[in-house]
Amino acid sequence: TGSNSLRAETLMRWNPAADGIVRMKEDMRKQPRRKTHPVGLFQIPAYLFQGAIMNIVSIAKSRKTAVLSVRTISMTAMLSAVAYLLAFVEFSVPLSPSFARMDLSDLPALIGAFAFGPLSGLLIELVKNTLQLLTTSTGGIGEIANFLMGAFYVVTAGFIYKRHKTKKTALIACILASVVMGIAAALANYFILLPLFESFMPLDQLIASFAEPLPFIHTKLDVVLFNAFPFNLLKGLVIGGVTMLIYKKLTPVLKG
Repeated sequence: TGSNSLRAETLMRWNPAADGIVRMKEDMRKQPRRKTHPVGLFQIPAYLFQGAIMNIVSIAKSRKTAVLSVRTISMTAMLSAVAYLLAFVEFSVPLSPSFARMDLSDLPALIGAFAFGPLSGLLIELVKNTLQLLTTSTGGIGEIANFLMGAFYVVTAGFIYKRHKTKKTALIACILASVVMGIAAALANYFILLPLFESFMPLDQLIASFAEPLPFIHTKLDVVLFNAFPFNLLKGLVIGGVTMLIYKKLTPVLKG
């Protein structure tokens, strides 16, 4: 009995869990206490002021974005109206039949693409050609072809200029966009416009009208290669040149 009581007393004294807790408490006492810095009375207004400034800045940014979007929409609408009016101011083209005429209606679309991005230029082309449907004489086919050519032109120039807005980039954008428009015009004339004109006059007579100033034109492909492509290439270069001359002067009016 004496040995049993001694064993029980020894087990009660040796408790691993309790011993671990005691050691943890001793270690915590040995560790240096971290210094805490209470928030002073002057720091509370500083925190509140900082939060208020951040809220004001975020509100100002959101309002600025809203103003810019409204201005972009209003300027795009104004440029669309100008483009529609310029479509009625046409010029005769050298070395082309009398019905092949040029206008500067893509000029506002290119300015819009430079100022507000390619989407703005695309919308200007869309609105312009949609309004022209009210007085169309081609059943909408001519307007669709004109939209495709103008869209390729302004979207190409807008994307290039958007990447790096410098005068050199603008010049490169206008040249490359003119080449793209020439290719788009060649395809549109071959597959859309020339077949449309065949409903008004025979193909031979149509080719003969283009062959009067350029005797080496004998086929529909010749019309596309030697008239449609260079004509629209020249048109793109002229519009790009005018844009380069007046864009910087219009920027304060467009951007506000």
